[in-house]
This record gives sequence, C-alpha cells and structure tokens, in this order.
Amino acid sequence: MKLGVFNPILGNLPFETMLDTLAALKVEAIEVATGGYVGNVHCDPARLLAEPAALDAFRGAIADRGLEISALSCHGNPLHPDDAEARPHHQAWQDTVRLAERLGVQTVVTFSGCPGGGPDDRVPNWVTCAWPTDHARAVEWQWNERVIPYWQREAAFAADHGVRVAIEMHPGFCVYQPQQALRLREATAENVGVNFDPSHLYWQQIDPVRAIRYLGTTIYHFHAKDTALDPVNVPVKGVLDYTDYANIAERSWVFRSVGYGHPEKDWRDMVSALRTVGYDFVMSIEHEDGLASRQEGLRKAVEVLRGALLTDAPDTAWWTA
Repeated sequence: MKLGVFNPILGNLPFETMLDTLAALKVEAIEVATGGYVGNVHCDPARLLAEPAALDAFRGAIADRGLEISALSCHGNPLHPDDAEARPHHQAWQDTVRLAERLGVQTVVTFSGCPGGGPDDRVPNWVTCAWPTDHARAVEWQWNERVIPYWQREAAFAADHGVRVAIEMHPGFCVYQPQQALRLREATAENVGVNFDPSHLYWQQIDPVRAIRYLGTTIYHFHAKDTALDPVNVPVKGVLDYTDYANIAERSWVFRSVGYGHPEKDWRDMVSALRTVGYDFVMSIEHEDGLASRQEGLRKAVEVLRGALLTDAPDTAWWTA
C-alpha cells in the first residue's frame, strides 16, 4: 500500500514547491483537487484541457518527483436545486473526468450531491430522520427523481472516459454512510464505488473496520483523516452539530490529523481490513485540523501512517509451500 497526500493541505505553496515538499517527505502519490467546494488548488482542468503544453508540464512536474496521481477530486453538489450553484459544479465534475482520461488517472473522487426535498425547494435538504413521514417521502423523491437518474447518466459518462467514480460518504449529502453507498452503486453501475474517509464515519458512530469489510471491493480510494469527539459536549449536544467549525470549544466533534485522534492501532486495523478486501492502493492524507498547522498535521500523519503501513506485500510462502 502507498502513502499519498491530498494537495489542498499545501495549497498555500506554489505548485512546484508543493511537489518538492511531498518528494522530501518521500510519499509516493498525490491526490489533486480540481474544483467544487475545495477549489482547483494547483490545477485548473479547463486550462489543462485547452493547452496541451500546460498539461504536459503539469504531468511532467509530478512525474519528475517520482510521484503518481492517485485520484482527481472534485467535491461539489451538482444536484443543488439552484441551477446557478449546480451548473458550475456539474461542469467542474465533467471537466475533471475528461482531464483524468487525458492524464491516465483511473479514479475521480466526488460527493453524491444533495437536492432539495421536492421540486420547488431552493436549497438542499439533508434528511436525518424518517418521521414525520414528510421526511421519508422527501428522501425517496431525492433518490428516485434526482440522485439515481443523475448518477446513471454520469456513471455512463465516466465509463466512456475510462474513469471510476469514487463517492465520498459525507454528511450533508445523500450518500453519507455505507448502505447508501451500495444503494447508489446497485442503482447505477459497477464503476461507481467509494472514497473511504473514516473521519466522516467516526462521528456517526460507524466502525471504519466493519465498514471497510462491508464495502469490500467497492472501495476505490482512501482518505486518511481522523475525528475526535468532545467528551464534554457530546453528552449534552449529541453528534448532530451545526456549530461553526471554527468554534472548536463548543463543537461536539472536530476533524483531527492522523495521530491526534484515534490511536495508531486503529489505523493498523484499517490497513489490515483494506488488505483483507483487496485494496492495495493509496492512503491519501487529508488535513482539516483546526488545532494543528498544515505542516505539523502533515508531518504527524506521515509518521503515524508509516508505522501503520506494511511497506512490503505479505509473505504467503509459508502456507503455499
């Protein structure tokens, strides 16, 4: 398994300096943001698609440092009920798929999206409760009228360009836990899978190891990011918390860098589970930690994950001899 980094963690650096930093850390891969809420840090798909020389320079700069691109990531909401919001996210998604094909990158990470709760809504509606029954009806309308039709079309579009869709399970969107991820795959196509980010599961009380075993070979990519639950606030507020992310003292949970949340053993267990289901690709470090600087969070995550990863393939000779 390989160690990688999601480039917004070093979005404050120029492109070449960012690549030099990753090379110095001796990581093997980079995941590149291409649009949506995260923005197109270091990478403008429309420009690279339009300018072959710029595309060659971009590809060459990464390869010259001995890095590979594990995925392109376009985290948007193309199902937003306001077309002015949905249209640029949809365009960024399709440009990202086209760019992935040109770069020979197999996987694009994205969100499932979240529409309104009905055809006349003007803002997204993330439903977390089945009663009153209006909520349950809204969820089925979302899936049957918006989520499934959109991803049936876009899965075919991605397949035409040789790309897999890795949906990141994320609260606030229609796919935020493993059962929904499989529902979307079963309703669309086999090139629709998962970008597994344990940080979005921990605060929902979902066990990442069991979720990995449940999702199996549908895991196409992996984010290494953690979450810490606040022992003072959770017993009072619960975990459904819309307190501003910057107000850490009042939040029920906060994102943490790997190494500042769950112990290394939990990451070793995730590595073992990933190997069990056949995932042997990249663990891509993501940083959204309000209590650690970018450099501190990245260094700590690299240190812990190097300890958790087995750098060599398991030796099976002893049972095959």
